[in-house]
Amino acid sequence: MFGFFENEQTRRVKSHLMNLVALAKADGHMDEREMSFIMAVGKRGGLRTEEVRSIMGNSSAINLLIPDNDSERFDQIFDLVDMMLADGIVDDTEINFCVDMAEKLGFRKEVVTRLVRHISQCVKDGMERDQIKDDALALLRS
Repeated sequence: MFGFFENEQTRRVKSHLMNLVALAKADGHMDEREMSFIMAVGKRGGLRTEEVRSIMGNSSAINLLIPDNDSERFDQIFDLVDMMLADGIVDDTEINFCVDMAEKLGFRKEVVTRLVRHISQCVKDGMERDQIKDDALALLRS
């Protein structure tokens, strides 16, 4: 899945997409809106449509690459939560996946559930991503 000559950023984007695919499949099916969301994240990360489709079709082995700063970690958990909300149905499996991924991304165990719920509520309330990020990063520092 990851080529020998890929740069670190490309590997991170692909790893992030694999996490998104795993979340999309956590409830037993991948909705069209979830697929569109994953495609948009891949394109935003500089991948071609064919590369994103390949990741969606071959997502059995997740090779998580941990970003080295809170801002990038937030971006990844934000995308996971945003996609969890994409199909309009949020189940416990998806929430638990987001919480587990937040821990794996390096967020403190005592704040991950609060972080996921905070991001989820802010997205539902229509807040801008940058404002959610500022609020969440302040929450993480507390």
